[in-house]
Amino acid sequence: MREFYYLCERRDGQAGFPLYVSHLRAVERPPVDFVYVRSIGTRHMSAFYREKVLAVRHWTDTLFSFRATRDTGFRFQNGQFAMIGLEIDGRPLLRAYSMASANHEEELEFFSIKVQDGPLTSRLQKIREGDIILVGRKATGTLIADNLIPGKRLLLLSTGTGLAPFASLIKDPEVYDRYETIVLVHGCRQVAELAYGEELVANLRDDELFGPLLADKLLYYPTVTREPFRNRGRITDLITSNQLFNDIDQAPLDLETDRIMMCGGPAMLEDLRKLFEARDFTEGSHSAPGHFVIEKAFVER
Repeated sequence: MREFYYLCERRDGQAGFPLYVSHLRAVERPPVDFVYVRSIGTRHMSAFYREKVLAVRHWTDTLFSFRATRDTGFRFQNGQFAMIGLEIDGRPLLRAYSMASANHEEELEFFSIKVQDGPLTSRLQKIREGDIILVGRKATGTLIADNLIPGKRLLLLSTGTGLAPFASLIKDPEVYDRYETIVLVHGCRQVAELAYGEELVANLRDDELFGPLLADKLLYYPTVTREPFRNRGRITDLITSNQLFNDIDQAPLDLETDRIMMCGGPAMLEDLRKLFEARDFTEGSHSAPGHFVIEKAFVER
């Protein structure tokens, strides 16, 4: 069994600390913003696929997406993430990225924030077509349908680049088989930051396969907090006030029928967790499915 040593920086900015993981088995909710990996008894670079960047698109000054080749051996479930990064001075510099591409697609896609002094994103935002990125061989994550008990309506609640795993999930035919209605909510500060999600949904609506599915089942609700827009407000407030459900002509939150996936900033996730638990919703996991699941492998640096 191979073992690797992760030197991590905590989300709260405190000093790094060591974490031992066998064979790069990512913990369910990685307590990491970025990771330097030093191998113990093996060559650590063999733990990654080396993929070629095929395209890069800069959506705003703070957001970009990129597509890369996909090794035929890389398997994942829609909604999962992997460790993605660059080789710096012979060592991998990594962070958790959800796949925005679906598992049936031949290429990989990722949606990322830009942080000028971020350990990884300051470098990653400069990648170009033909550059090489590292992709961890092990995908994991909690945002998979089997972690939820059966329901009728699926709420996908995201902020910022937390949209990425749901970009994968709404391209999964099985999700449409499981639920009568899927509500994709994407919250951002400014209107321009919605562009990736708006184009994603528009392209799917025009798709020969997914168009009919989306027409009958997918409700897309973008919202902003700092500019005039047709939908305004924080996701927690929109749910608490029932404004979200009124705007999309849907019934209010219902414990019996609603199942929820969340990905976004730590403050948003904590607020939503409290909101749902106060209404007797239970959190699901790989071992015990529940009413909602949260992905905490979200990076702001």
